Amino acid sequence: MRVNTISRRGFMCSTLAVGAAGLLPLPFSARAAKANTAAALQLSWLHSVQFAGSYIAQSRGYWRDLGLDVTLNPGGPNAPVEPPVVAGTALIGVSAADYTAAAVEQGAPFRIIGAAMQKNPFVIASLPEKPVRSPKDLEGMSIGMSLSNTPVLQALCTLNGVNFDAITIVPTQYDAAPLLAGQVDCLLCWETDLPVAMIMRGVEPVTMLMADHGYAVQSQTYIATTDSLANRRSEVLALLRGEIRGWNDYQADPTAAAALTIDMFPDAGLDLKTQVLQAEKQVPLMFSEVTRDHGFGWFTDDSIAANIETLGLLGRKVSADLWDRSLLEEIHAG
Repeated sequence: MRVNTISRRGFMCSTLAVGAAGLLPLPFSARAAKANTAAALQLSWLHSVQFAGSYIAQSRGYWRDLGLDVTLNPGGPNAPVEPPVVAGTALIGVSAADYTAAAVEQGAPFRIIGAAMQKNPFVIASLPEKPVRSPKDLEGMSIGMSLSNTPVLQALCTLNGVNFDAITIVPTQYDAAPLLAGQVDCLLCWETDLPVAMIMRGVEPVTMLMADHGYAVQSQTYIATTDSLANRRSEVLALLRGEIRGWNDYQADPTAAAALTIDMFPDAGLDLKTQVLQAEKQVPLMFSEVTRDHGFGWFTDDSIAANIETLGLLGRKVSADLWDRSLLEEIHAG
């Protein structure tokens, strides 16, 4: 797994105004004009509750009310986010700061315009009988992970003064089985997937969120090209506004968000109980004091600085102008 118009006040005012006018419908020509702008949102993985804020926005007509006809394109191992955004076939993509930094190094004209996850979802998952509760506990442990994530583990160790050479890396598939079988002491994974799989099997894992120990790479970020920001800004704003409304609804009722996901994608092989648990675990990663004070998707100057530092440890050199907060400032100003 790879790892959101009108302001709320403006929307409420417009709704009240319609109510005061006796709920008169718009003339057909106006309604048709509002529904005619097609736009695509490129997701970073296969359909699941991970993207249910977008499903809510689509199902409740938030984008339609803002004049967009939005298509949600699933991602996956053979459907990277960046190419369709560069090509303009997707207006916005859901990516991550490290992927975006790598693409920018290759000349892609991206800007990060929002951060759906306030905390990176990477965790070290272990079992209660041999828990990893702090980075220092990793010394002398064996960890199951993809070798491609070695720089991630190295960055965590550097940030916390941990002897990386004292950790045994065991290449594994992305599965909880090696930990449950005692083949490794812990796993590097997302908080919202392998730990959930273990809970569903009756095992309550110990998870150490790497974001709580300095690993500050933003995940589930929104990216757009500089061309789209210059020439399709109103559409980018509308897509982001609808997205924000959907995720605020998700926070209010994660269980309903999971049920909607199942209803919208009945052939995706999703289990409702698993989706509910994943949704519940995702909420604290996406909502924080920052979003309470500033609004969903917000990022601060301090978080940009922390991302630049961590990305540097991953071998990605970026500057603060990779981030553009102007759309969020306009959206949340109301």
